[in-house]
Amino acid sequence: MFQAVGGVLRVEQGWIAPAGDSGRESEAVIAHFDPARVSLARLIDVHLHTHASTSQHRLRNKYRSAIYVVSDAQAQAAAQALRDAQGLFDQPVITQVLHLGRFRPSPERYRNYYASRPQAPFCQRYIAPKLRAVNQRCRTQ
Repeated sequence: MFQAVGGVLRVEQGWIAPAGDSGRESEAVIAHFDPARVSLARLIDVHLHTHASTSQHRLRNKYRSAIYVVSDAQAQAAAQALRDAQGLFDQPVITQVLHLGRFRPSPERYRNYYASRPQAPFCQRYIAPKLRAVNQRCRTQ
């Protein structure tokens, strides 16, 4: 999703553990971005609208909804963006703000899955609709 956003320079897929908790890895991406071209708030908006940010489900630990930050200033900005966005949703946003601990890249065969397999059933059912929504959202905001 983030690769479709102008100002995002590079996206890495992998597994992240929050600072101080190496046992709770979850699938995640790191979006490297140019803050002069896209705000952290915009990226959080994309995340909230494409990643079950209000849903509690049985795989929530593996697929937690979280924003990983590298500074206290980013943590404060992310927390404010979440508070600001809450009004857009009917249910409470459960996305957490966590400090980045460790990142482990995914194996090469899983990276850029949609780009290499856009017609795969998973891509057509789950990724393509989200990508269309992100593109529409970025055009209208």
